Amino acid sequence: MQADPQYLRLCLRLARRGYGTTSPNPMVGAVLVKRGEIIGRGWHRRAGEAHAEIAALRDAQRRGRNTRGATLYVSLEPCSTHGRTPPCTEAIIQAGVRRVIVGAIDPNPRHGGHGLGILRRAGITVKSGVLAEECARLNEAFNHWIVHRLPFVTVKAAMTLDGKIATRTGESKWITGEPARALTMRLRAGVDAVVAGINTVLADDPSLTVRGRKNQREHRLRRIVLDANARTPLKARLVCDGESKLTNIVVSREAPQSRARALSKKVSVIVAPARNGQIDLRWLLKKLGAESVTSLLVEGGGEVNASFLLAGLAQRVAFFYAPKILGGANSRKAVAGSGAKGLTGALDLTDVRWRRAGEDWVLEARVKAKDGQGRMRARGLQSGNPHRGPAP
Repeated sequence: MQADPQYLRLCLRLARRGYGTTSPNPMVGAVLVKRGEIIGRGWHRRAGEAHAEIAALRDAQRRGRNTRGATLYVSLEPCSTHGRTPPCTEAIIQAGVRRVIVGAIDPNPRHGGHGLGILRRAGITVKSGVLAEECARLNEAFNHWIVHRLPFVTVKAAMTLDGKIATRTGESKWITGEPARALTMRLRAGVDAVVAGINTVLADDPSLTVRGRKNQREHRLRRIVLDANARTPLKARLVCDGESKLTNIVVSREAPQSRARALSKKVSVIVAPARNGQIDLRWLLKKLGAESVTSLLVEGGGEVNASFLLAGLAQRVAFFYAPKILGGANSRKAVAGSGAKGLTGALDLTDVRWRRAGEDWVLEARVKAKDGQGRMRARGLQSGNPHRGPAP
């Protein structure tokens, strides 16, 4: 039907209301339509609460509307398994819904397509794939996590046009303007954890919290510091503020035990294996993924950014460019490290999108990963959605 994309777009708008509150579940929106009129709408508000389909059915009930013969539009395939909530397929069948129009299909091999099969066997007409790419993009971080069991990593940096994030003395406040900094707060509000390196902590003493937003996320932001030698000051904001329970200092097994013990009295200390004196990031990502961290925002200096990007551990970049030129061979670079040996070793970006933020420009793009022959391939899911039962 010609109206199907219109109603799916409304589902997407509803789903986005759950931005930053549904993890470790995806954002989902649903709309009930009968005789061309919307009789119910809903979205998944937070993990453990009603899924979008149930919210829409309850909304119709509150309005005194009969759902028998209605069409249900939902941005993600309805779940068919018991988890923290009962299967949505049962409620849809009991409500007498006649048609179900779905955006994205669950790519989890244990669940993908099962919900639609149950609905079809119950005599319900099912159509899938409407605005599938847009519906999948909405939950790309969760999609990546549910398939790979690793957080979806975004590297964020604010820099001058010549790629510098600070002067040679470390001065960096503020390279970009207030609109760009507000966008950074929105990025933080949508992830499970933010990462910084010890050099950033020593230079800037950041708080790494979500500030300036009217609707503070109920799912609070986990803060992670890469600090192989346990150099984080005991008076650092991350250690002493009201959110210190959400701070993780990641130290190596070779870190001075006295410093690690002192930090552990105030924050959580993670002892990680190290490679060449640096935290083993692959080990850390596996640990975080197992702890239901679905998305990670890297806000480090040039070395930390390089460690994620050049090792193929990042899926997306968010680079903020100010109309300034700093120059200087010793100015701090947004991406440092040893760099690629040649152009064939350079990282390629895809799905590149630019937008304005006041006087600054923001580049958001996917990172491509190299295969064994040096060719580039996209990292992570391109489409599809995960199952929506309890977080694994």
